Amino acid sequence: MTRTNDPEVIRRLLTSEGRWAVVGLSENRERAAYGVARYLQAIGMTIVPVHPQASVVHGETGYASLADVPGKVDVVDVFVRSELAGAVVDEAIAIGARAVWLQLDVIDEAAAARARAAGLDVVMDTCPAIEGPRLGLDAG
Repeated sequence: MTRTNDPEVIRRLLTSEGRWAVVGLSENRERAAYGVARYLQAIGMTIVPVHPQASVVHGETGYASLADVPGKVDVVDVFVRSELAGAVVDEAIAIGARAVWLQLDVIDEAAAARARAAGLDVVMDTCPAIEGPRLGLDAG
């Protein structure tokens, strides 16, 4: 398995200002994506909700797909089941994102390899709201 995440990549992604497309983010407060997106905002990231319902979440306009998101996306944060993650990673490559972050239990080695081959940074099977506090990034 190549699922060893580079601590320096994690640090750079979480400490460099960026625009994060959060795929799977909706208004459902019970979903992990909702809280993680709020954490990302709290540490200074701009979030873009990406969900078929395209709702406004945390004050940010949502889009139905990555292809619909205007402007540059730095990180695509993937909150979909592992079997759907490959298509999202391929969209991230297509829009020119610089990184993909596959959330806890979202694992697709082949998609990660495609992203790395396309020059994207890859983090898999962990969460910014777990890694950030380890780095001392306080959301308060």
